[in-house]
Amino acid sequence: MSGSTQNNDQNARASGLGIYNRPTPSRIAGVEMIALVLSLIWLGGAVVFFVFAPGGTEFQGLQFLLTMLAVFMPVAMIWVAATAAKSARVMREESQRLQAAIDAIRNSYVLQQKNATATQEPSVVKKLDEIAEATRKTETTLATFHSSRRAVVRPEPAPGATGLDDYDQASLELGTTAEELEPPLPTDDFLKALNFPETAEDEAGFAALRRALRDRKAGQLIQAAQDVLTLLSQDGIYMDDLRPDMARPEVWRQFASGIRGRPVAALGGVRDRTSLALSNARMKQDPIFRDAAHHFLRLFDRAFAEFEPNATDADISALSDTRTARAFMLLGRVAGTFD
Repeated sequence: MSGSTQNNDQNARASGLGIYNRPTPSRIAGVEMIALVLSLIWLGGAVVFFVFAPGGTEFQGLQFLLTMLAVFMPVAMIWVAATAAKSARVMREESQRLQAAIDAIRNSYVLQQKNATATQEPSVVKKLDEIAEATRKTETTLATFHSSRRAVVRPEPAPGATGLDDYDQASLELGTTAEELEPPLPTDDFLKALNFPETAEDEAGFAALRRALRDRKAGQLIQAAQDVLTLLSQDGIYMDDLRPDMARPEVWRQFASGIRGRPVAALGGVRDRTSLALSNARMKQDPIFRDAAHHFLRLFDRAFAEFEPNATDADISALSDTRTARAFMLLGRVAGTFD
């Protein structure tokens, strides 16, 4: 029994909750001792005064009442002051134990979030690495395919023409790449990719992400967003937990046109103080996080400026509700983009 009791005490001390649950043993404090000594001195002085006072000990009714008040009122005031001092001390001790318990609960929560992130992050990173590998293979295949077509499908040279015809001259001068031959990325795929797949079973989301990664500019933005989301998750900050105030499409269009500061302050709609404080501290103390955040903000700014002219208000509203846009709102506010 003694061993289990010691283990429980150790667990309680480790968690910090034992500090709050363990009351201070009741004892005679210094204030109470002082009050007792003062009371005895006062009562002793009163007894000496009335015993040795000249004129005997004859008292009238009113005089006797006033005498009793004069004797016992100071004693009562001494003990009232002693009780108030003791209550203040007890309240300070309770406040300290409560603060210790709150700090222990917060530390435990942060530790659990970090452990959960550590277990979830490898699987996410592995999945994204697989997507990146599949994208590289696809790009290699497409480049080989288009090179083969240029090598095989050629116009017949005209009689008397030189070996370097117009077709060859255009190929050598322009150097058309496989990326230029790719069709433009559909808006729906772009928006789905910016929001990332919802779950591991989100086949449509992963398909849109693969198609977006084949697009050079969209792929750069998505990879930058992946980096900052991974770094933010290390502090327990997840975009799904944020509920920002959504700005109107016309404010987003002003931002795309190059307006900064107060006119577009509505874009910084993230109000979560914990996320803002943690991100701000990380931005100041971690140079890797700071470089990744500024790189992401530049790419988002450039990509949205190209996206906005052909986007409808519904498209802009859908983009502002993606995980990438929420990261932009958070980091843009921390970096002072909307100040």
